[in-house]
Amino acid sequence: MNKLLLTLSTFAVAFVTFAAQAQEVKGDAAVGKTKVAMCIGCHGIPGYQASFPEIHKVPKISGQNAKYIVSALNAYKKGERNQASMRGIAETLSDQDMADIAAYYSTHGVVAGATLADKPSKQASAAVDALLKKGGCVACHGENFAKPIDPSYPKIAGQHADYLYVALKAYKTEKNPNIGRSNGVMAGMAKQFSNSELKEIAKYIGSLDGDLKTVPQKSFR
Repeated sequence: MNKLLLTLSTFAVAFVTFAAQAQEVKGDAAVGKTKVAMCIGCHGIPGYQASFPEIHKVPKISGQNAKYIVSALNAYKKGERNQASMRGIAETLSDQDMADIAAYYSTHGVVAGATLADKPSKQASAAVDALLKKGGCVACHGENFAKPIDPSYPKIAGQHADYLYVALKAYKTEKNPNIGRSNGVMAGMAKQFSNSELKEIAKYIGSLDGDLKTVPQKSFR
């Protein structure tokens, strides 16, 4: 009987601990606005380009899903995404900081009442359509690539094509401490394709209408 009570007690403690850990940190967009100084220098400049591992535009993050932004920042912080500058920034952020910043950018530049069609704004060529079906892209990112099935997945319609291409290639990279991304699902998808095929996928998705944008921001307020 004592062993049973001990087991039940241990289970209860474990359950409470798990529930507490699983509880999401709620972000505050207004507070997040005061925490984005380190983001503005790249993501607040239209057309700004990074030079590593190759020249490409930094991603549009205004209008992105908050949960995805948190997920991405955590991936940089844990080293699951190897990019030195982003990891350096992410390591300085607490869970609350990430939640606040994500809340801010998820609403930044969003136009009230604006909606996107459920279908892509542009028809893919037969060749690209075959690549998208092979990769099963709509299964996670939505038929219009702007309404993912889970908010922890990114909106990708209208994202910079050169950034998408670099990101997709990163999932194919292994055992490189400087570049690469660890995600089993995306790695399995990306490794099916040649780099030229990934470029065509990125080019098409980047040409679509989406919620993502770069909103010009001043570094100092």
